[in-house]
Amino acid sequence: MEAAIVNAPKSGPMYGDFDEPVARDGFAIIGVKASALSQLAKSRASGSHYSSGCAFPAVAGTDGVGLTADGQRVYFALPEAPFGAFAERSLVNTQHCIPVPTEVDDVTAAAIANPGMSAWAALAERAHIQSGETVLVNGAAGTAGRLAVQLAKYLGAGKVIATARSEAELQEVKELGADILVPFALDEPDPLGSKRFEGALIQEFRDGIDVVIDYLWGESARNIIAAIAKGVDDPSPVRFVHVGGASGEESINLPGVGLRSSSILLMGSGARSVPMPVLLNAVRSTFNAIGPAGLRIATRPVPLREVEEYWSAPGKPRVVFTID
Repeated sequence: MEAAIVNAPKSGPMYGDFDEPVARDGFAIIGVKASALSQLAKSRASGSHYSSGCAFPAVAGTDGVGLTADGQRVYFALPEAPFGAFAERSLVNTQHCIPVPTEVDDVTAAAIANPGMSAWAALAERAHIQSGETVLVNGAAGTAGRLAVQLAKYLGAGKVIATARSEAELQEVKELGADILVPFALDEPDPLGSKRFEGALIQEFRDGIDVVIDYLWGESARNIIAAIAKGVDDPSPVRFVHVGGASGEESINLPGVGLRSSSILLMGSGARSVPMPVLLNAVRSTFNAIGPAGLRIATRPVPLREVEEYWSAPGKPRVVFTID
């Protein structure tokens, strides 16, 4: 069968022929229709993600939309190695499949499932957002960040604060429901950028922020935690949920006094901190919210045979590989 095949760690996939999966008890063969290119798919394929396998060759792709043998259209996640979602067919644990609503097309479902899941799980399952609360989304210009802004409003947030490097992209996020925009510049050419960002955040935290959803980590996350320590006097903890490390900085310099002198609850949200059934329910909830919340996500459908050309494509619009 045609597939995107990864032959070694830290290498991109090659389009070629791969062995067909064979059905067995508890697992279904899914005829794949669409699968989105995500950072998770890239990092698992390269072997750098904590949930990656170590056997090669293997098919790339972590989730998608397809048909079961009896014709049911489903979203599926984490196919059984060495089979992945970037192929004509995949082998998937039946417990990792959920139905796709008829009103949601294949490309939209494949594109929105993973970022929608991460946003819903962070907001509803980890932060336990309450109606009227204020949410700060760090990295709101990314695909997942944009969905987090929209879902925060849908889940009852009274105010949403969006941070990102790009002022132009933040204006687009404002159209999605963000109330306050806080751009930042933390690079070397602007040595005062970090201080300005922290200062702007201190004022926002003094006004009251209940939840932080962080997609970046790195220096921007450190600034936010420092601003909590300096700006929050209320003993009610700020729930800081770390979801992604798009900054590329895995570690931050976090002085202990910042935790001792603040009311902050640090937590993560991901494949091991949230059980798989809960994550799948977050996908189901996202699908059900597409219409009522007016969720928007930019997509670029691409035939699977062009996987090598699009493997390094930017995250927006979201590349979705399609299989005829």
